[in-house]
Amino acid sequence: MTLHLVELPLSLRALHVWAGARRLGGGFDEGVALHHLLGETFGPAMLQPFRLMVAPGAESGNLYAYAAEDAATLRRKAQLSLIPDLAAVVELGRLRSIPRPVTTWAAGQRIGFDLRIRPVVRLASALAGRDETGAEVGFRKGAEVDAFLAAVLRGATTTREDAYRDWLQVRLGPAADLEIATTRMVSFQRSRIQRDGKRLEGPDAVFHGTVTIADPAAFAALLARGVGRHRSYGYGMLLLRPAQRAT
Repeated sequence: MTLHLVELPLSLRALHVWAGARRLGGGFDEGVALHHLLGETFGPAMLQPFRLMVAPGAESGNLYAYAAEDAATLRRKAQLSLIPDLAAVVELGRLRSIPRPVTTWAAGQRIGFDLRIRPVVRLASALAGRDETGAEVGFRKGAEVDAFLAAVLRGATTTREDAYRDWLQVRLGPAADLEIATTRMVSFQRSRIQRDGKRLEGPDAVFHGTVTIADPAAFAALLARGVGRHRSYGYGMLLLRPAQRAT
């Protein structure tokens, strides 16, 4: 299977109107809105993982995603069932794609990346203790917990950036090796998301960095799968860039 990098322009205002009409939950959750929009336009999980990129103050943005089909095929299929309110959001006529076959990659190749992640872990057992502020916290088995907080509760002496970098390194293996010296967290915030009728608060980070490909086939599969949890809601897509230069 050849993987394709897809670019889809869309209207942010129309997206908000469309999501409001669908009543997709309390308040506006961009990830949920895009998850449903892409599913209704192209079919479930056809464009996944994805990332919406919007310039400051812009009224439109570009959605990037990996897909098993090229732009012409996706456009043709979408037009069979496209309805007017969806057509107001997505610009199918400007849908484009570039093939990313597995033969693109070679062992030892360096490639840069831009990655938005939600670095959380599922607890195999209950965990309690004091967080980085000294407050007492506790979580049950199976809870989804910030990877940095989980590391602190387990007694690790680490920074948030290092904890997330360790989390990322584990999830890239065995496809690629993370270059620590050229990988940094460029933004961090805590955000609330909607999942299964619940509001979850957690970490939302963007990393820029470089990897060295270890297994080309596994790396192609990693691109198609994405990194971490919530990959069908706008997290975990490896947008590739030129390799970073070590400082």
